Amino acid sequence: MSNDVIAAGGFVVLFLLLLLRVPIGVAMGIVGVGGFGMLSAWTPALNLLSLSPIRTVTDYSLGLVPMFILMGAVASASGMSAELYRAANAFLGHRRGGLAMATITACGGFSAICGSSVATAATMAKVALPEMRRYGYPDTLATGAVAGGGTLGVLIPPSIVLAIYGVMTEQDIGRLFIAGLVPGLLALAMYLVTVRIYVAVAGGGIPAQPRADWGERLAALRGVWAILLLFVFVIGGIYGGIFTPSEAAGMGAAGAIIISVARRRMGWRRLYQCLLESIQVTAGIFMILIGAILFGYFLTITQTPQKVTNFLLSLELGAYPTLLLILLFMVLLGCILDAMAMIILMIPILFPVILALGFDPIWFGVIIVMTVELGLITPPIGMNVFVINTLARDVSLPTIYRGVMPFVATDVLRLGLLIAFPWVVMWLPNTMQ
Repeated sequence: MSNDVIAAGGFVVLFLLLLLRVPIGVAMGIVGVGGFGMLSAWTPALNLLSLSPIRTVTDYSLGLVPMFILMGAVASASGMSAELYRAANAFLGHRRGGLAMATITACGGFSAICGSSVATAATMAKVALPEMRRYGYPDTLATGAVAGGGTLGVLIPPSIVLAIYGVMTEQDIGRLFIAGLVPGLLALAMYLVTVRIYVAVAGGGIPAQPRADWGERLAALRGVWAILLLFVFVIGGIYGGIFTPSEAAGMGAAGAIIISVARRRMGWRRLYQCLLESIQVTAGIFMILIGAILFGYFLTITQTPQKVTNFLLSLELGAYPTLLLILLFMVLLGCILDAMAMIILMIPILFPVILALGFDPIWFGVIIVMTVELGLITPPIGMNVFVINTLARDVSLPTIYRGVMPFVATDVLRLGLLIAFPWVVMWLPNTMQ
């Protein structure tokens, strides 16, 4: 059989394994080793199983992954997410739809110290969803706000997905984090506008709370100093060149623990639970990475990235039509795969195309992560939707999908704006030293 037939067969087997619910990392590893063995020899193929895991878990640049995950776990366990929600509610709760706006704002704030969309959605669903339902918010708006706001975790720095993209493409992770800041804030602002439009269309069925006075607002703000300090410390240190991203992750995790202990919100048992949770999540991410590296050897020996690049360039569609074709494919792929799996699986294939088309790899990193966002809230999978459905069993999946559709439309509009005006993404990282 030719290399092309074996490569196509490899992808078919990969998706069949995924349909059989084989974990994505294991599936990619099986196909990678099997395909490499068929095209080369079985002894070197099996040797990859001993080399790739060691290289992955000892890669210094990947050390930031468990540290940022630990920082988010400690922040959540110490009640920082609830404080964010209370502060946002104090300023926005008196508006119609104010609880939904407060939820999205709190999601944005928690994203700044978490880096995971699924963790952000899960954390804020526990805090905000019961409150919105208690005040009579329709399930569509309540669940849609949590699911949409949760996607901010994949973009607002520190983003685990952006970090993995940086490692895979050998781009400066610090510049990627800073490049995601303005688009992340733009996403937050556009989501708030989306809620306002939703409320205006829905009419008078969505209540408002009594206006909090300035004393209550200032008291609520005093509770979020820890998150602001962590964000400025970590992201400011990266922007100013004081820390590398890996160093910033370690300092951020240590800072979160020290602050939580100083506020008497972190004992040994709770710290142990945070460490255990971080290890479990990190192990899952590293398993996907190891599988992707093994699959990457298979792609390399079949020359799939080069052939995909040559095929797309041969269409002569032009740079932006080809980019739109790639993004459309990623949106469709997001209907069946989670964000991390999409990035790890497709970036080795698509990145050479992007370089050949002349796009900035930092800008493309933000654009592709925003596209991955859509996959987190679009049917038939939508990881954030399933997380919320797990926490609110009495709300059906169709109801949640109806609730996220306005946020999907907002994401598409924002994606178009950043493609049309790339300087919005690039001006801040271009000011870095």
